[in-house]
Amino acid sequence: MRKSGPPKGLISYLVLELLAERPRYGYEILKEIKELSGGHWEPSYGSVYPILYKFEEKGWAERIEREDEPDRKYFELTDAGFDELEAKREQAGGRGRDFADVILGFYHVFATFATDDRFDLPAEEGEWCFDETFSRWIVEQITRHHEHYFGGFERIEETPEEFYERQGVER
Repeated sequence: MRKSGPPKGLISYLVLELLAERPRYGYEILKEIKELSGGHWEPSYGSVYPILYKFEEKGWAERIEREDEPDRKYFELTDAGFDELEAKREQAGGRGRDFADVILGFYHVFATFATDDRFDLPAEEGEWCFDETFSRWIVEQITRHHEHYFGGFERIEETPEEFYERQGVER
């Protein structure tokens, strides 16, 4: 599975949330983010540890020593870190459209590669293909995830404009 990264700033937000639960060390955070993303994001040490050091520098987290694991660098959120987390939660709460745009944008490009004659991409044996079968698999996986998290899946027959109007969302 190809690993792709999350939108800018999301990893640092996730690190704050994870540290709010309990003190953690870098590798533990890496594993947790991988799990949260269903295995699609696999941040490196080179991305998580600089975030932890930046948090420490800004006073949002502090390194703590544990007698049972003296070789690990554990970090704990400070009061200032909890304040920063509250601010980041407000910012993240308004990012739903950004996430939807990324998801839908990538899917549209996938479908365009599969259906637009301007793109003649070869299919490699044993690899993903830009075709209807793989498109259906993507949609099936999204539907299964929806059902897992929210329950039954019902199609929405509204046009995007009708949906936005009903939800009170600006286009």
